[in-house]
Amino acid sequence: MQTDNSRASEHLMDWLRDAHAMEEQAETMLNSMVSRIENYPDLRERIRQHIDETREQQRLVRECIERRGGDTSTVKDLTGKAMATFQGFSGVFASDEVVKGALFGFAFENLEIAAYSQLIEAAKFVGDTETAHTCTRILQEERAMAEWLEQNSAQLVRQFLARTDAPDMQAKR
Repeated sequence: MQTDNSRASEHLMDWLRDAHAMEEQAETMLNSMVSRIENYPDLRERIRQHIDETREQQRLVRECIERRGGDTSTVKDLTGKAMATFQGFSGVFASDEVVKGALFGFAFENLEIAAYSQLIEAAKFVGDTETAHTCTRILQEERAMAEWLEQNSAQLVRQFLARTDAPDMQAKR
């Protein structure tokens, strides 16, 4: 384990700010998606649960940043939210929005898994065990969401396709 040094600490702080912005982006994206899901109650409920987790993750990452003497990046947070808003808005036009949303959600969860895995190592490197512990907790939640999406993807696709073929059912949402 390395002791805290300024360059490594600067990188850790920057990556924590990135993680905070990523969680802000995730919340916006998930809120947009869940607001339009009507016919997939299991997916809707799991996303609602993950929204609560995401808000807590934002708080935890912000605490890590503040404990290390920094603050969140307004520019990164706003950029992430803008990207998520655009992604959410673009889903309105997709006839298979729910399937593409789950696909994008799975990819985003894996991005978060990679980010928190790297944050854990960076925090350990500078000797910040509290941040490493916090990121480990968040990593477990991100893995759980990715696993849920992976395990339920086939059923979601089948359900969507069945609804598509039924003349009296709406499949998109």
